[in-house]
Amino acid sequence: MFGIPWHRLPTPLALLKLVGFRNKLRKENLHDTSQLPDIDKLPHPQPSPDGRHLVARTPDGSFNDLKNPAMGMVETRLGRNVPLTKANVDQKNILNPNPRIVSQRLMTRDKFIPAESLNILAAAWIQFQNHDWFSHGNNQPDRKIVIPLAEDDTWPQEHRPMAIKETLVDQSRPEGNKAEPPTFINKVTHWWDGSQIYGNNAEQVHQLRSHVDGKLIIGDDGLLPVDPAIGVDRTGFNDNWWIGLSLMHTLFVKEHNAICDRLKQLYPDWRDDDLYDHARLINAALMAKIHTVEWTPGILAHPALQIAMSANWWGLLGQHVKNLWGRVGEGETLSGIIGSPTDHHTAPYYITEEFVSVYRLHPLIPDEFEFYSHKDGQLRRTGDFFEVAGKRARGVVEEIGIPDLFYSLGIAHPGAITLHNYPKALQKLIRDNGETLDLAAIDILRDRERGVPRYNEFREIIGRGRVKSFEEITSNPVWAKELREVYNNDINSVDLVVGMFAEDLPAGFGFSDTAFRVFILMASRRLKSDRFFTKDYRAEIYTQFGLDWIDSNGLLSVLRRHYPTLAPALFGVNNGFAPWRRVGIAGY
Repeated sequence: MFGIPWHRLPTPLALLKLVGFRNKLRKENLHDTSQLPDIDKLPHPQPSPDGRHLVARTPDGSFNDLKNPAMGMVETRLGRNVPLTKANVDQKNILNPNPRIVSQRLMTRDKFIPAESLNILAAAWIQFQNHDWFSHGNNQPDRKIVIPLAEDDTWPQEHRPMAIKETLVDQSRPEGNKAEPPTFINKVTHWWDGSQIYGNNAEQVHQLRSHVDGKLIIGDDGLLPVDPAIGVDRTGFNDNWWIGLSLMHTLFVKEHNAICDRLKQLYPDWRDDDLYDHARLINAALMAKIHTVEWTPGILAHPALQIAMSANWWGLLGQHVKNLWGRVGEGETLSGIIGSPTDHHTAPYYITEEFVSVYRLHPLIPDEFEFYSHKDGQLRRTGDFFEVAGKRARGVVEEIGIPDLFYSLGIAHPGAITLHNYPKALQKLIRDNGETLDLAAIDILRDRERGVPRYNEFREIIGRGRVKSFEEITSNPVWAKELREVYNNDINSVDLVVGMFAEDLPAGFGFSDTAFRVFILMASRRLKSDRFFTKDYRAEIYTQFGLDWIDSNGLLSVLRRHYPTLAPALFGVNNGFAPWRRVGIAGY
């Protein structure tokens, strides 16, 4: 089998390969930035006097690890999947080749290329999850990188020069933005704790809670309140807003409140905090389960991955055996990561800068939308991305209604994650403050600015080996020619995101094998390092009701619970991120 790519091997051998990849990555590709000077300027959380931090998720993510209470909390550094010596910024080449040229020549969507195995909810979901995991926060207001524009560039004159604000400096480093290696602060918790709906500090959490029966605030109309400062839904994280995020945030706020109702019935003497803490644990774990056993197998539809992701949650023995007999041993192979001992492997747990890079999945977003009735399948109207984004999103939600929006996104395809499929709306993104950005160019620039190695070096670091020609990246001769021209025949200068978008994909994959290597490592790490998914995933913390709720629910049941009129569109659908059944005449 030597030389055969893992994804072409028989499924049992492919699974063995994946386990080998993950073990090697755990040993070699977890690198700690938290011990770089100046440690004293990083957070030092204090335990709650009542001991609540021992049994519940904290607002800022502290005390997940009781021996290292700052691990993974908000305002701590992003880690690395590459050695710190490989994470330096090449200042001489930060604009070489020009990110705008890369965007125009290699990214531009001339014709929409659909990902036909998915629906647009898959795009909304991953952004919803990313907002729980990482954010670099607002950029430096006084430091900018100017991207030169060609004379014939169509960029609007009123938005020249193309000056991109630098990433916010890690103020804990004595050298500031000159530090080597560069480090950056995560403005949200690193944990998979639902912070995108609950908030990332005590004040946010307080403002989003009703303080009655553990519930979060939601209007009588079934919509989240509006944040008056920016005109979008008020929630734990509402940057880069569009209708897809509004749907997901609303759905899981409603799910939190439904869990509270059931807990109130079972435990009538519980206080508001007791109900809130338990509902948050259950809701966050349910979202993690949906991502692990539904979203991931949906976008990575390879037989070995179907088994591997289910095994991450249930183990190779499966859900039935685990429910019937409990865990078999402490290892994660037979009974899964969930409920196994916590293990950080070779570095403290932090989301990594390279993880941020491989999750640049903007091609998933379409430029045009069609809105249909979920009752009879009739077209109500069309719209473009600008109309459904930012402060305009709320009006669309109120006009179309959440059930019709879910249905419309559920029957439509996102874009495929490839070259020449970047949304034009994001290459000329008009923000609510009037700022206009080429997000594709910024994606390129951010990796360079943050010291993420370029594609070929990155491949070598994660164990894939270097390529020697552009034809080894892609079998598409036109793309290989374009890559050679844009990168001046220098294979080592190809940017990571460009190489990943250009790669030939394993069968059934929605993104590249290179991105997948980081995914293998970090997808399991988000579970294995979190005590609430490992040693504290037990009835004494969650309640037996909570564990049963997580076991018996998924995206489809959550949708049916809160929007029961969607049931006809979900009939026969096995994965909520796959295309739904069309209703009405068109559905037969």
